[in-house]
Amino acid sequence: MRGTAYGFPFGAVPAGGAEIPTFLSYVTEKKLTKHPEEFGRGAIEGVAGPEAANNASAAGTLVPLLAIGLPTNATAAVMLAAFRQYGIQPGPLLFERESALVWTLIASLFVGNLLLLVLNLPLAPAWARLLRIPRPYLYAGILFFASMGAYAVNSQPFDLFLLLALGLLGFGMRRFGLPILPLIVGVILGPLAELQGRRALQLSGGELHGLIGGWVSWVIYAVILVVLLWPLIGRFVVRPLRGRLVTG
Repeated sequence: MRGTAYGFPFGAVPAGGAEIPTFLSYVTEKKLTKHPEEFGRGAIEGVAGPEAANNASAAGTLVPLLAIGLPTNATAAVMLAAFRQYGIQPGPLLFERESALVWTLIASLFVGNLLLLVLNLPLAPAWARLLRIPRPYLYAGILFFASMGAYAVNSQPFDLFLLLALGLLGFGMRRFGLPILPLIVGVILGPLAELQGRRALQLSGGELHGLIGGWVSWVIYAVILVVLLWPLIGRFVVRPLRGRLVTG
């Protein structure tokens, strides 16, 4: 219950995630336990609490997804892409226009948790044995089923090359510690940004002031520029300056 109390509010926040409530739950359970020496050695409280917070945050991601159409993790981004494919626009009017869909999604959370309980309790030892399978065999099976699924959509060899290219891109991003979620969100929101940009140009008669005019636009572009350049600023400006102050 404590893990759920941490996880759902953070999952419902548009900039939330599963990392913060997971660590908060772990720290809370470590402080409240009577045997803190067991933490770090497989204490059940240190496993169950953070996992409950993680599951609750995953359910909370439906709040920003359905309310304002903002995905906060990879799963929500895939759901947003499915909504767009079927012509469903998440937002405040979604509860009025597609009320059956919204309540079905909410009901599916209860059904999914019930099925997880039914499956995990008797089959937990079987899932644990899967960890004994050598990783090369697991990777080969995943690659086989992914390739078969990609080819079955259009029966085109190009889909297999596209799968290989995206797989190499994902491997490179994982290898160098780059987050994958912004890429998925960019692929989904890119066409929407292009559409709205064209509309802005049409309203302004093709003049660029329709995109960059006004103090609101300048503030937004300035924030985006600072966010993009902040790693370089921190590396080449902040760190040398901090080193000089320390040595001085």
